[in-house]
Amino acid sequence: MAASNSSSSSGKNGTNPLDAMGAFFSAQVTRRKLVTTEKQALATRLSAAGDTFPGSDHRPADRKRWMAEIGADRLRVHQVVWPGTHDSATNKIGIPFVTRPFAQCQSLSVYEQLATGARVIDVRVQEERRVCHGVLATYPVDVVLDDVKRFLAETESEVLILEVRTEFGHEDPPEFGKFLVDQLGDHLIPQDEAVFGKTIAELLPRRVICVWKPRKSPAPKPGEPLWSAGYLRDNWIDTDLPETKFESNLKFLGQQPPAAGRRFFYRVENTVTPKADNPVLCVWPVTRRIHGYARLFIAEVFAKGLGDKLQVFSTDFIDGDFVDACAGVTKARVEGAA
Repeated sequence: MAASNSSSSSGKNGTNPLDAMGAFFSAQVTRRKLVTTEKQALATRLSAAGDTFPGSDHRPADRKRWMAEIGADRLRVHQVVWPGTHDSATNKIGIPFVTRPFAQCQSLSVYEQLATGARVIDVRVQEERRVCHGVLATYPVDVVLDDVKRFLAETESEVLILEVRTEFGHEDPPEFGKFLVDQLGDHLIPQDEAVFGKTIAELLPRRVICVWKPRKSPAPKPGEPLWSAGYLRDNWIDTDLPETKFESNLKFLGQQPPAAGRRFFYRVENTVTPKADNPVLCVWPVTRRIHGYARLFIAEVFAKGLGDKLQVFSTDFIDGDFVDACAGVTKARVEGAA
């Protein structure tokens, strides 16, 4: 009888469900402690080292036109620290208060991000030309392109990088490369490695570097209006641990050649990602673990002698201070102070 009771209280593989539940909650407690430890570690680093770097005191008079303020005839493409947004077109994704908190990475529209100073936009699309993040879809990509064109119409010397990729698990929208070219037309800067050494003024009136990253469709070729995937690179670290991401970003940035000699854009993302093995799955409570340490990251980049390698710096929920930091380093480079 005793043996029968023991068998009936065990799971399929002979594991007691209560033991399994206890192990699960123990792992959760350990995980939360690790998150707390890493958050405290970043706070300690900030207190000890500060967040001062070349150009850290700069505040553009008008973030919407911060490139023009530095000077289109002085500013070269390789000198720019491009403030970017991660999953840019997710401000209205999903159902408010239901699915949106699990996929929303920006609260501003693409136009509002550009007006705030963002200059790299990251858009994921699915088969029907709708913007998506994983399984959740939102408005048609036309909304993004209309926002881009509105911003371009309101400014004169601001250049931006528009990255459009087919989301993982989806197929390429039919004839999408042609669609992008038809929509953006003469705004597009053709794929040409000479661009990296040019000034913003030399690129005008064309002002959009559009990187198209299909899954199966042919990649754009040199001289064509769109740029291929290899011209915007990163080392994505999929973690919700802030100091782990911070250190990985430093490590991978250190492995890159200086921006002045690169013939591709390299992106660092100041973000962390909700993980399924953690009870906190909404984007904002997770990504804010690292969100406030963008200036610390730039300061450590310079302290470690990597200041000449920083190029594209992206974030969730972009704000003006993030833009100011990137614009400040850019201005310092132009002035020979970085």
